[in-house]
Amino acid sequence: MQTGSKELIRDINFHLILEAIINEGPISRAALAKHLGLTKATVSSIVQELLDSGLVREVGSAPAEKGRKPILLSLHQEAGYALAVNIETTGITVMSADLLGTGCRLRQYPVRAFDEGFFSFLLEVLKNTMEALPPSRYGVVGICLGVHGVSRGNRMIFAPYYSLDADLARRLMEALNLPVYLYNEANLSVLGERAFAFNYPDMINISIHSGVGMGILINDHLYTGANGFAGELGHTIVEPDGRPCPCGNLGCLEQYISERALLLELSQRKGYEVSLDELIRLSRDKDPDALFVHQLFLKYMSIGLNNVLNTLNPDLIVINSSFTTYFPDIARTLEKSLNNRMGRPLKIRPSHLQDTAILLGGIYVVLKEFLKVENLRLKPAVTENDM
Repeated sequence: MQTGSKELIRDINFHLILEAIINEGPISRAALAKHLGLTKATVSSIVQELLDSGLVREVGSAPAEKGRKPILLSLHQEAGYALAVNIETTGITVMSADLLGTGCRLRQYPVRAFDEGFFSFLLEVLKNTMEALPPSRYGVVGICLGVHGVSRGNRMIFAPYYSLDADLARRLMEALNLPVYLYNEANLSVLGERAFAFNYPDMINISIHSGVGMGILINDHLYTGANGFAGELGHTIVEPDGRPCPCGNLGCLEQYISERALLLELSQRKGYEVSLDELIRLSRDKDPDALFVHQLFLKYMSIGLNNVLNTLNPDLIVINSSFTTYFPDIARTLEKSLNNRMGRPLKIRPSHLQDTAILLGGIYVVLKEFLKVENLRLKPAVTENDM
């Protein structure tokens, strides 16, 4: 066997063992060998390398009926940290987490303008966040930016409701000397829900905030299309010659079910500007105008979901919106309606992660890139019994 082949096999085994320690740990060397079908010598050699690198540590021993108790191994989660940033139209939220996606810290900052000063502001926020983290061997291993628009090749392509520097990720990378990843917020949401909540390899996350986006997982791989525009559910047309949309079309779904559209509809009916909190309160109080908006959401959401179901046929659709957060029965209502029409089972659930889905998806991206493991599971997934 050639040297290159030996090195490749060792590299594959290295990451398989690290992945098993993360996903199955705490776990012993013997259990690793049995789980992966590797020799004990191979496992012992690679485990020692992981211990020397500081990525893995020994965390006690397991019970044994006879002989020496096996020593358990676990990822050294405080060896480094990941940062994620959700860049919304009104501000940013920054999350830090350890190498297992735990110990999360959140902080929000209002933003008034996305001009050149925004870069300096964001850079300062990130530096302050990094300085506040505990000392660790690897420090901050990467940063992920979640943007409310279309991205491709780590660059911003299109954002309907704010203007961001297309090269924001590259500029931050150069300034901080760290890996920086830029993703569409809906794509991060589906990655977050998959890694931290739902155990479904074929699933969709529909994110409804200022706009409407859709993250698509097919066989556990993110699908973004040829040019990054896959999942722009909000810009599918549901009303020919309908309301104008910033994308240039008329009658886009986003103009009927986004938070922005629903608040505008209710404000026009009330004759004054209505906040999201007031919309929720009025809906709970059975206000006629709020109930109209409620039905409007159900009507157009059903159209959008019907199109998604017939096009992609996923195992699960997760809806992340204020409506499904405060009124979780909406998901069941939509599910029942579509099941009756289609005659085949469909699971629709409200988001388990809600406002943190984008950020946890960003943490997942950074950790997967740093650890270089194929199937990273950061938390026990929700089973169907939990749903």
